[in-house]
Amino acid sequence: MSDLISEVKREMKLAADAIERAADKIDARMEKAVGLIYSSPGKTVVTGMGKTGLIGRKISATLASTGSTSIFLHAAEGIHGDLGILHRDDVVLAVSYSGNTQELLAIIPYIKFLQIPIIAITGNPDSQLAKSADVVLDSSVPSGSEPFNLVPTASTTVALAIGDALAVALLKKRNFQIQDLARFHPGGTIGKKLLLKVEDLMHQGKENPLVQAREKMKDVILTMTEKGLGCTNVVNEEGTLIGIITDGDLRRLMTKGGDILECSAQEAMTKEPKSISPESLAVAALTLMEDHKITMLPVTDVKRNPIGILHMHDLIRAGVVG
Repeated sequence: MSDLISEVKREMKLAADAIERAADKIDARMEKAVGLIYSSPGKTVVTGMGKTGLIGRKISATLASTGSTSIFLHAAEGIHGDLGILHRDDVVLAVSYSGNTQELLAIIPYIKFLQIPIIAITGNPDSQLAKSADVVLDSSVPSGSEPFNLVPTASTTVALAIGDALAVALLKKRNFQIQDLARFHPGGTIGKKLLLKVEDLMHQGKENPLVQAREKMKDVILTMTEKGLGCTNVVNEEGTLIGIITDGDLRRLMTKGGDILECSAQEAMTKEPKSISPESLAVAALTLMEDHKITMLPVTDVKRNPIGILHMHDLIRAGVVG
């Protein structure tokens, strides 16, 4: 193993060890921090500078995406006019490893003037920030965890882990559900997986391939070709789904010999195919297809009448796959 790879592994293990140590120090102060944010009628204003400021920005984004109204305030911008975003109903979450960053300390008096509670994520419990805070969450890391004990690597990782843990604790306290998560991610892969339903993607109406069980395969193949999906639903005289015919079924029929064009759809079909309701989530259809190694799925109503068909390609195009 090269020295470079060994060094990379060492750094990652140092960061992991620092997180474990920080987890061991979690106590009632975290519960108080969660309570302050949960009971606040306002927003959570996350603030910081430099590398920890970047961590604070991510923590704010995580809070906002999991049901806690949050915004990031750059400490330097705060002392140059942006303190107007603060309101008496807010909570401030300040991130600073040293706890003595001048720009951050400069906005503390105004926060105190508004009587806004302060939660500090800091590695220095004796810092000015810690002394000003209502709750201090310890993000300290052992000496030697970072290059020259100066470059913020493990310490920012720990601060981020504490912020993420805080967001998850709030998520659980708010009883935040997967449907709520989808509403906050409508444009991304998460939203597509959690919001799109089968009825949004299925082929229906004239696009829905459908044949009677008694139809000859020469007519069935024409229907399959016309619809261009490589399959067709098969129904009985009552219109109930009893099977599906795919390209694979055609190949299997050809191996039996004889005049396959004169066979009936019922003779060629796969009986009792898997199906799904139109109200089901598209991701549920994807799971069903993957579990049973199929690429086409009939969509049926409560009476098991086929009202559409869903193809794996539809899920891929919609971004549900991946």
